Amino acid sequence: MEAIAVLRNVTKTFGKKKVLDSVNLQVLDGEILALIGPNGSGKTTLLKILASILRPTDGEIHFCGVKVTDQNVEKIRMESTLVFQKTVLFNATVYDNIAYGLRIRRVTKNEIDYKVAQVLKLVRLEGFEKRSARKLSGGEQQRVALARALALNTRLLLLDEPTANLDPKNAGIIEEAIATTNQELKTTIVMATHNMFQAKNLPHRIALMEHGRITEVETSKEIFGRLSKTLASFAAVENTFAGAAKISEDGSTLIDVGNGVQIVAVAKNVGEVSVFVSPEDIIVSKSRFESSARNMFKGNIVEILDLGSIVRLKVDIGKPITVQITKRSFNEMGLNLNTEVFLTFKASSVQIM
Repeated sequence: MEAIAVLRNVTKTFGKKKVLDSVNLQVLDGEILALIGPNGSGKTTLLKILASILRPTDGEIHFCGVKVTDQNVEKIRMESTLVFQKTVLFNATVYDNIAYGLRIRRVTKNEIDYKVAQVLKLVRLEGFEKRSARKLSGGEQQRVALARALALNTRLLLLDEPTANLDPKNAGIIEEAIATTNQELKTTIVMATHNMFQAKNLPHRIALMEHGRITEVETSKEIFGRLSKTLASFAAVENTFAGAAKISEDGSTLIDVGNGVQIVAVAKNVGEVSVFVSPEDIIVSKSRFESSARNMFKGNIVEILDLGSIVRLKVDIGKPITVQITKRSFNEMGLNLNTEVFLTFKASSVQIM
């Protein structure tokens, strides 16, 4: 897969403050890339540089194989669009808000009508054309802002916290529109997000950012499958527990995470540690069964999140622990709130950080 955008040793300073520090990154054509990191790590600045709204203090940017310069930056800027976290809409109708960028590009009236109807359908706001954009709910306004960007059909779509502070319904619609745009239109998307569930399931790759640097770029499965200290330091990731570790008689590590919960791990550590268990590595059953897995706990389901083909359960085993199973397994076992279940996972699935 070719790169649509390449950053080489990109640095950005504001006065004496270095916001980006020698960033190297390739954005692959047709992918969804998520930028995740703590506040102040440089995510929004990086998006603005990719959008050619900001120019780097040092370093180079290449877009579709062409180096971005002061001479061609205006032309290249037309190939990307950025949707900011804080929605700013004109005091006009939904139609006029979406049509604005198309009119600047001198698109014909018939084509504007078609594109507006198309993107409103994508964000599930059909029939909203004549409504005042500023009188819509916050979630609906964010969907209009996304529709306005989608109507431009640029090569690169940049999103800064696209579902921040939205209710689950509006967030779900926006996530679905993002996925559809990428899958059907092959639009390359770079998004900054603090939503860890979104980061696990929407992007193809994740770039972890810290102190203006990119520390890791991997698939979401790789990033969350071996939870790094960088990610654990700022993200509210489920199934991360702190406790005291000691070596047991059989040579494995026993970590006491409190409330009577002791987790067995393969890696040898002693003292205070943090451990992580991926929800996908945990087996759910209605009864205890024979297994070579070293970790088995009994608990009750306290939370159910239906995500279509999969279901995420929060189970109280003395500590809340999240598991993920298929909808079919959920239905076949007849699970519900307060159902007693057994959770089983291997010692090799436990990561010590």
